[in-house]
Amino acid sequence: MFGEHHEIVKEFPEYKDTIKALCETDNAFQEMYKEYHALDDEILKIEQNVEAVSDTYAEDLKKKRVHLKDQIYGKLQQHAA
Repeated sequence: MFGEHHEIVKEFPEYKDTIKALCETDNAFQEMYKEYHALDDEILKIEQNVEAVSDTYAEDLKKKRVHLKDQIYGKLQQHAA
């Protein structure tokens, strides 16, 4: 939704324990997780008009966030299997 955080644990609550475990043991997952949340923070600032940027830039950030979310979800599914 517009103007709120899209935290991974909120997006995938059924994987809460898996997210925690991967953040503690998998460096690649931890980096994706950190990058996702950094993008999410930046997007939130843009949506709340804290930072003024072009629409193209904002959309590019959102596309990167979706791509990372897909990668994280894939990793969660792989780990849960």
